[in-house]
Amino acid sequence: MKEKLTVVKVGGAVVEDEAQLKQLLKDFAAIDGAKVLVHGGGRRATKIAERLGIETKMVDGRRITDAEMLEVVTMVYGGLVNKHVVAMLQAQGVDAIGLCGADGDIIRSVKRPLKNGIDYGFVGDVKKADGNKIARFIEVGLTPVVAPLTHDGQGNILNTNADTMASETAKALADKYDVTLIFSFEKKGVLSNPDDDDSVIPVITRPDFERYKADGTISGGMLPKIENALSAVEAGVCQVIITLASAIDGQHGTVIK
Repeated sequence: MKEKLTVVKVGGAVVEDEAQLKQLLKDFAAIDGAKVLVHGGGRRATKIAERLGIETKMVDGRRITDAEMLEVVTMVYGGLVNKHVVAMLQAQGVDAIGLCGADGDIIRSVKRPLKNGIDYGFVGDVKKADGNKIARFIEVGLTPVVAPLTHDGQGNILNTNADTMASETAKALADKYDVTLIFSFEKKGVLSNPDDDDSVIPVITRPDFERYKADGTISGGMLPKIENALSAVEAGVCQVIITLASAIDGQHGTVIK
């Protein structure tokens, strides 16, 4: 029987709110068994870039990462946010270690090609996550805290979507562990009515998703999140839950099957 492992992804909105982050990390520390935390930090990166006089450019909610912005996200994700989270977890008794994809070559990417004529710059699409290496950290009692940065094997750091990082990490560990992947954010789950915070859809399967996508019930940034969730389930992750940041106990939110 496989050991249980929980991968929790926490978004930038929670990372930006110190009270929410403190509570989430307290709840994360209370999760039994092995665990991995994957974090975002886009809102903090935008604020730091503004202070430095660097313009933030977005297309369909995705950050254009030119050379200047790459320096910002590397500093913010891999430094400021990652080490702050690690220090806070140490205070909770969790022996955390901060990593990005380049550390130990745990997650390698390829630079995103032009899409519809748009050059996203130094943005990575994950090619491979090394579950064996990630598992070694866990086996010696460390809890990986993964920043949304990868590398291409050619010396280049690449800005990478945190939801994708979480999904690929969970998939890479699924042959070794009984993995639950939890996407935590500012809503109670996937909502059937965006204006009603209690309209949580309890379960979504692939056919459900295609139907909700077609009729517009699910749209925008939730689409790639659910695609990542379904991809994880289809690759052997036991369950995926999309839930409120204050409810990461696995008992609330939308279950993706």
